[in-house]
Amino acid sequence: QVQLVESGGGLVQPGGSLRLSCAASGDPVSIYTMGWYRQAPGKVRELVASITSAGLTNYAVADVRGRFTISRDNAKNTVYLQMNTLKPEDTAVYYCKAGVHFVFWGRGTQVTVSS
Repeated sequence: QVQLVESGGGLVQPGGSLRLSCAASGDPVSIYTMGWYRQAPGKVRELVASITSAGLTNYAVADVRGRFTISRDNAKNTVYLQMNTLKPEDTAVYYCKAGVHFVFWGRGTQVTVSS
């Protein structure tokens, strides 16, 4: 099993950057497919980006490609989401997930993009 804690969210102006962290305890994140999801008010939770145990990355939301980067630091047992050129529509609670069939979720971190 793995326990996940997200951090790094906050209020940022449009065009700004944030780096979200998903710190894991228990199992190593390297054995899981890790994903960052987001849920905006009134909307369903959606997959933003994922990284497999082999290090393959996927960006499921077309609008984040080229702006967001998912990465993993095995030594720190942490997964990151670097978010650049943020837009108001990126505002959401961002969640970290481990696994594909049997999954574990963090509690989320709020990202607000507003001037």
